[in-house]
Amino acid sequence: MIADIEPVNRESTAAIIARQLRDAIMHGSLPPGTQLGETELAAQFQVSRGPLREAMQRLVSEGLLRSERHRGLFVIDLEPEDVHDIYTARSAVERAAATRVVRSGDRDRVAAILTDAVKAMAEADEQDDPTALTEADLRFHEALIEASGSRRLVRMARTLMIETRMCLSALEGTYRKNYQGVDERISEHNAIIEALRAGDEQAVVELLEAHMEDAVQRLAPGTSLFPPVPQADPA
Repeated sequence: MIADIEPVNRESTAAIIARQLRDAIMHGSLPPGTQLGETELAAQFQVSRGPLREAMQRLVSEGLLRSERHRGLFVIDLEPEDVHDIYTARSAVERAAATRVVRSGDRDRVAAILTDAVKAMAEADEQDDPTALTEADLRFHEALIEASGSRRLVRMARTLMIETRMCLSALEGTYRKNYQGVDERISEHNAIIEALRAGDEQAVVELLEAHMEDAVQRLAPGTSLFPPVPQADPA
């Protein structure tokens, strides 16, 4: 019997606050750069400062809040370099996840799950619901990572997906200006599904990389995940 361990019957107050703050950051209700005031938030949540501070420290450890000495806590800012960094990390995680799926014997089941996400994208487009479209798109990638069976890849992806949603909220104008047709986006996802179903590991990886590169070009024009390698000058 371990001392000081109590039964867990429900989500803690700090966990509930952290989840609500995380959602607010993810969907832009708390935009990048926003300072979080303890007094105002404690009153809004109707809690003492103890669980609020615990919740905010969780988000600091997740990288969603930054602490500035003598000033307080702020929602992280997102610059073009951050977009590049987020998608570089996502590309690494998703390539690893896809490789595990391709090498498993579960490709058909995973392909069916991913196909459902693509169908949800098409339905959202028909209903002219860009928010639902984006969520279905991201759900495709989350489902791919979950299908890998790797708890660590899933954990690594969790914050990356939140930051991706932050990018899409903060840079919505840029994203729409460089918007890619839904039919083309759906075709890209379907190509990934077919390569995965066929067990073509190289094609899956190349398609995922191209998909990530396209997203970076739309969110942060002029940057590239995979810039050409400089050629050495001939001797």
